[in-house]
Formats: sequence, structure tokens, C-alpha cells
Amino acid sequence: MSNINILSSAAAIDTLIAAETNVVTTLPRHLSVHRQDSINWILNAHAHFQFQPVTAVLAVNYFDRFLSAADGAASLEWNNGWKYQLLSVACLSLAAKMEEHDLPLLMDLQVSEPRFVFGSKTILKMELLVLSVLDWRIRPVTPFDFIDYFVLMAPSKYVTDEVYFRWKCSDLVVKTIKGVDFLGFRPSVIAAAAVICVIGEGAEVPECFYQTVNKEMVRSCHRLMNEYLLDTCPLADHKVPKRPAEPPASPDGVLDAVTCISCNTHSGDGHFVPSPIFGENGREAKRARSNVQEKEL
Repeated sequence: MSNINILSSAAAIDTLIAAETNVVTTLPRHLSVHRQDSINWILNAHAHFQFQPVTAVLAVNYFDRFLSAADGAASLEWNNGWKYQLLSVACLSLAAKMEEHDLPLLMDLQVSEPRFVFGSKTILKMELLVLSVLDWRIRPVTPFDFIDYFVLMAPSKYVTDEVYFRWKCSDLVVKTIKGVDFLGFRPSVIAAAAVICVIGEGAEVPECFYQTVNKEMVRSCHRLMNEYLLDTCPLADHKVPKRPAEPPASPDGVLDAVTCISCNTHSGDGHFVPSPIFGENGREAKRARSNVQEKEL
């Protein structure tokens, strides 16, 4: 690529770096277990429908930003697992709407044997709450905005197959969303570190590679990737099926109850009030049809 194109790319990257404002640096420690469960479900559903890598990153970005926002914490009392599951479904649905062409129905989106199943109206109501808390800022800067630039800046002798090289970079970026340690790194730093990881240990990277990012931060992120990510086979935990399987069958009595899910829109305090949430793993599902209790977020 010509020097003019490189300079043009650098200018665009500077603009993106200036927009790296929606970065979650930390989350309360007590949320770590629920976050891990939620991200595992998001990644499984993401692989099931063969969504693009950026869809998973956006979904987790929404999830983390919602939990870290004061309004998000005030809107929900996070003492029940079903609320995290509902937030996970809403965030993945929003991300898919931003990036995917073929969208599954909201009921079909709930694959991988979720502990709880929600109706479409309940999910849509949760989506609106997420959008409100995020102030409708759902096009954040992600590492994928920087990968092409850093691949361009890498020595060409290490990039013999650009398609495969970018795929490996994307795989590493998606894996970072599972670790809370990566929350402290900006998207540009994660992208740069991913490219260096794919180049390989001991490879020489020119100083110009770091002209738009903090070199020490990239090295720190690179060390974390080497320690936590590179010892696993790419996509080993999330193999993509050739065709989406049917959603898991509902426990006895749950499917009928699904059609009755609705949102209580008459709540005077403006809080989101979902209707019946089905018991974990279908426990006492039959009783749920006759003994429905509304839960208030």
C-alpha cells in the first residue's frame, strides 16, 4: 500500500481512538460469576447461529456497560439469575440487529438450553431498558475497527495469508470478552496485541506499529493473551454447526406458558415488570401455569 494510503489510514485511526470513550474498566467482583455464565451463553448462541465475530463483542459491550452504569444498577436488583439471562438475550438481540442480515425470532434465539425462557414482549421491553441506560449509544468503537490497520502496519513477511491472519486475530478478540482482565484495555490496544500474538513469539515489530497506541499497554495485553488465550485451540469451545438446530424443547407445560408471557405496562413507577419467568431447568413447570407471579426489576 502506498504511503498516502497509510497516512490516510493513520488519520482515520486517530479519529477512532479519540472516540474510544465507552470503555468499561472494572466491574464489581460479585458480578463475575454471573457475567461468566452470561457470556458463555452469548458465545454459545452466537456460534449456534453463526453470527459475525463483531456481534459477540457488541453484545458483551452492551452487557458490561449496562451493569457498570449507575442507571442500570438502579433499574435492577441483581439477586436473581434470571435477570442476567434476560439481559444476555436482550444484548445479543440488539447486537444481532446491528450486524446481522438474517435474524432468528426472539423465541428461537434462546438456544443452548437456557435456565430460563422469556417471551418476545418481555425481551423487547428489556431491550428498551438497555437502550435507555446506554443512552442509545450502541455503535461503540471495537477492536474490529482497528484490526485492518494493524495488519497493514505489521511486517508483510508475517502476513502470508491475509484472510487466515485476520480470522485468527478476530478469534483472539472474541476470546478476550470472557476475561475481566481485558476490560482495562482500550479496543485499539486489544487489536494491536491480537495482531502481535498472531505474528508469533519473538517476531520483530517496527516502532511505527505503536505510533497510535501505548506500547507498554499493548505489551501488557499481549502478555495476558499469551497467558490465558493462546494455549487453547481457536474456536474449540464454540464449534459452529453446519445448520442451526431446533431450539431445545420446553419442559412439560412451559411451552403453553410461553405464549402467555407479557409485560406489565401499567406499572406506575416506570420500572420494567416482566411476567412469568419459568423455573430453573423447568422445575415445577406445571405449577407455573396456575401459580404465576410477576417479578419486578
